[in-house]
Amino acid sequence: MTSASPHNGTNCVRQALTLGTPHKLIIGLTLTLIAGGTVVGNVLAIVSVCVVQRARRPPNYLLASLAGADLSVALAVLPFAIATDLTGGEWPFGSVFCDIFIALDVVCCSASIMTLCLISVDRYLRITRPLTYPARQNGRTMAKMIVGVWIFSASVTLPPLFGWALNVNGNRVCLISQDFGYTVYSTVTAFYLPTAIMLVMYYKIFRAAQRSAASLPSPSEEGGSRAPEARLPCRGAARRAGPLKGEEKAAATLGTLVGVFTVCWLPFFVQSTARPFICGIDCSCFPLGLERALLWLGYANSLLNPFIYAFFSQDLRSTYKDLLRGRCRKMNRRFLGGGV
Repeated sequence: MTSASPHNGTNCVRQALTLGTPHKLIIGLTLTLIAGGTVVGNVLAIVSVCVVQRARRPPNYLLASLAGADLSVALAVLPFAIATDLTGGEWPFGSVFCDIFIALDVVCCSASIMTLCLISVDRYLRITRPLTYPARQNGRTMAKMIVGVWIFSASVTLPPLFGWALNVNGNRVCLISQDFGYTVYSTVTAFYLPTAIMLVMYYKIFRAAQRSAASLPSPSEEGGSRAPEARLPCRGAARRAGPLKGEEKAAATLGTLVGVFTVCWLPFFVQSTARPFICGIDCSCFPLGLERALLWLGYANSLLNPFIYAFFSQDLRSTYKDLLRGRCRKMNRRFLGGGV
């Protein structure tokens, strides 16, 4: 295990960004809109699952868990990140709260990422084991999986709190520990491993959809020039096309989630992984503006997740509209089918 830095970064001095009043107004408004949109979108997702009677089914609990993790990012992390950016990147809340903030940041973002990973595994199992897996999906099982996600996420943020690696704080700098061992452990656990699992699950779902499509006979093969009685098997093909559409929709939804997730978080984690090996463990040598931009690109993933699901689900879009218009009775008459 690599030893921690002998100090908390008190020798780390970074030049704050020089921002005029117009720049502060633009940055403040933009980041506030991101934070506000994240709150609204994820509250809509949570209410859709928790309040709408037909949506209270175990497959949708993971959607509510993802929305809860993203909402925690918006409420517990983004306000302090906005305040930091408005001061030119300088941390204004002191060294003690720096450790608390980093812990909240890591656990909330990790929970969001790992819930996405869990959703991909759940979707794969539901498609490839349609007869056995749904029977095992119940509230207790889903609750255990969700609690496991948060415990696993907490394991990423605990080491700096218990002395393995010290965060870099002091001189208005607040930076997660740059210890070599902890950097590798945290980035692999929180990003690279979940991303690899999501990519594998997406590939397998995509292949399952392709195999299902290939197994369906074409209309010419089913009907052709035969008599109407001979074309009755086409009805069986139509019934088989139902699961195929489900697989295609799952592949499209998961593919979009994984693609957006990767675009949002990959640049940040590549930079975070490389930073201690390039700059050393005591401070960062990367441009402060670049670091803040990549961080906010990652935060934006929590804004996009609930709207990606709504884009692929007419039921969710309609429920969001009903919620915003206060049509609660209409919501509870609507059937939210298909799960997450």
